[in-house]
Amino acid sequence: MNLGKGTALALSSPAMLAIRAEIANLFHGMLTAQDQHNPRLHITIQNKVMPNAARALQAELQPVIVARKFAFTGLGLHRYCNPHWEAVGVWPFRGKVSG
Repeated sequence: MNLGKGTALALSSPAMLAIRAEIANLFHGMLTAQDQHNPRLHITIQNKVMPNAARALQAELQPVIVARKFAFTGLGLHRYCNPHWEAVGVWPFRGKVSG
């Protein structure tokens, strides 16, 4: 996934997007403009590099990365404490998680 100045692995999870929408609805009126849009779920591999470096890594990884199933095991909450993120908590999903 091209991030412009970075590279990521795109994720697909309608269930996770539904959970995110439910949580966002609870915070209606308090979300920043960035947090109001529909997210593109992803795992960042590379960030804040020159676009040509990002494209080079994407070209290198494209034949190597293979799509596979995954499972979210829970939710984690972090808060931004400029310039670092601080963990607030982790809430695992109950029940059996299938991969």
